[in-house]
Amino acid sequence: MNKRLQQFLAAENISQAQFAETIGVARASVSHILAGRNKPGFDFLESMVRHYPNLNFEWLLTGRGRMYDSAKSPSEAPAEPITPLSTPAEAGLFDTLQNRQPTAAATPLPAGNNYSDDLDSHIQDTISQRTISKVIVFYSDGSYKELP
Repeated sequence: MNKRLQQFLAAENISQAQFAETIGVARASVSHILAGRNKPGFDFLESMVRHYPNLNFEWLLTGRGRMYDSAKSPSEAPAEPITPLSTPAEAGLFDTLQNRQPTAAATPLPAGNNYSDDLDSHIQDTISQRTISKVIVFYSDGSYKELP
């Protein structure tokens, strides 16, 4: 991946320092990734995708496809970075407002004499309502696969 990052910096005609400043990371982080000493973390990659929306993320991770997603050249990319969508603070990491299931803490407990039994039953009922909607597998070579 460090070679593809070098190719990207050359295509954008920016220095390591400019790139680090743009995506908000330390210059040393970029230097270590380009030298192959470190691999980029999630925050690094997320910031790259946010600040360079035409960059083909699959190409960056795996080398497959073209460097840029669209027919636009790097100079035609938007001047302002795309900002992430804001979500309510109570939303979970993978929840959306449409598929959010009530949790045991947010749902009123059923009335009853034996609180402990009611709580256990209520938690089991709440958990059984959840289903897995997506699984993403990340491989050690930097590739990934989204399972249905």
